[in-house]
Amino acid sequence: MAEFSERLEALATKVRNQASAIETEEATKNAFVMPFIASILGYDVFDPLEVVPEFTADVGVKRGEKVDYAIVRDNEVQILIECKASLKPLNIENASQLFRYFGTTNARLAVLTNGVVWQFYTDLDAPNKMDSKPFLVLDLLDIDETLIPEIQKISKESFDLDSIINAAEELKYVGAIRREIAAQFREPSDDWIRFFTTRVYDGMFTAKVREQFTSLVRKASKQFLTEQVNDRLKTALGAGVIASVETAPTSEVSSQQVAEEDLERDTEIETTLEELEAYQIVKAIACSEVKPHRIVHRDQKSYFTILLDDNNRKPVARLHFNTRQKYLGLLDEAKVETRHPVESLDEIYSHSEMIREAVQRYA
Repeated sequence: MAEFSERLEALATKVRNQASAIETEEATKNAFVMPFIASILGYDVFDPLEVVPEFTADVGVKRGEKVDYAIVRDNEVQILIECKASLKPLNIENASQLFRYFGTTNARLAVLTNGVVWQFYTDLDAPNKMDSKPFLVLDLLDIDETLIPEIQKISKESFDLDSIINAAEELKYVGAIRREIAAQFREPSDDWIRFFTTRVYDGMFTAKVREQFTSLVRKASKQFLTEQVNDRLKTALGAGVIASVETAPTSEVSSQQVAEEDLERDTEIETTLEELEAYQIVKAIACSEVKPHRIVHRDQKSYFTILLDDNNRKPVARLHFNTRQKYLGLLDEAKVETRHPVESLDEIYSHSEMIREAVQRYA
């Protein structure tokens, strides 16, 4: 399991480094898809008895149409893979060949991918007919670790079709629900806002109240995510090593006046979970020099800054996470910033000495 996860992370790093430069479908196949089939799924891409490129079925399919890859086990097609260029988003319209081929082969698994996102389909809704929604979605730029055991089941070494199909329905709906929850945290819908507002606010749910509580629901969501980050980091780094992210005490809203006061704060800045995780790592490093409560953060539109004593003249680090390539900004004694590329949050630990030096200058 550990070795499988390491191979997956190695490919994910390659994808993060190269995705923006891959512009064609063929380049996507060569750079990302074939390595995934080979190193993650464990099939020999150069053995036509295992991996058939440009696969064509003889029955019931339009002439001239091909599926990019078919993976064969025991002389039977088990997995169909259709590829698109890495810069193109995936949608169900991209899967027309997969739909037609799914019913003309023995395959129970179909994959639609742009090399970055991998959507896995089966036939839960009707036998021998590919579902319109995937039961599993793997994003190599944001790997959900809970999905790794399910991906491993699809690999050559651990292939277990019955287990995959049995787990597919739960994976499909749990994954869809999680993605919907994530979408609501990013941009709450009217229904989501109404759901929480009517549970804490006694007045009528008018248009003005909806506008007021849109801000409050966003704020509460961020505070909830902050608590989740703290729990994860305390587990990883050891309880007591870090302090909780400072958040304002919350209370039940009982008047429009309170809501209006909260609306006065800037709501255009979106603090991400990744920024909060990185902040906690920097804070854990700085704790060797000062008490945890002295390390605070402020999020701004252009970057996320980490300060000593909440003082703009005492910057410890800056996080530039709003672009595809992320950077950790560290400042010298003259406050000249040097940006260090960050592919994984773990890389922040390699800059521990400079972070401690920055804290020592101000402490």
